[in-house]
Amino acid sequence: MLVHFPIAFVIATLGIDVFYWFTGDVFWRDVGVWSAGAAFIFGVLAAIVGTLELLAVPGIRVRVASWNHAIAAMVLLAIAGANAGLRIFWPETVLPNGLMLSVLASLATAFAGWHGGKLIFDHGIGLLISSRQ
Repeated sequence: MLVHFPIAFVIATLGIDVFYWFTGDVFWRDVGVWSAGAAFIFGVLAAIVGTLELLAVPGIRVRVASWNHAIAAMVLLAIAGANAGLRIFWPETVLPNGLMLSVLASLATAFAGWHGGKLIFDHGIGLLISSRQ
């Protein structure tokens, strides 16, 4: 259940960037540093758990959607890391570079989420189904 945090922070970072774009208030740029950093840190934690699950559970490894989801999540993690690094080391380039990375990260989140949803809804991965039903 760790995936909710990086997803929320990636989308929040996009919203924060829009606020910074409209207001020009440095407060939003500083909040974006924390949001992008949290997205990356929680993304790393979710990636560790997801990789362990992918490698440990044989029923997951055989599904193509599992590997698609894993690759999309790693791409998303790379984008989130670049976004956080940009904000930490070059905060003056948040507009337009950080905003574009936030849009790209949000699109990658949607793509990875689509494949994660396919694992749950199409393949029943992660569902506990009682034999009494």
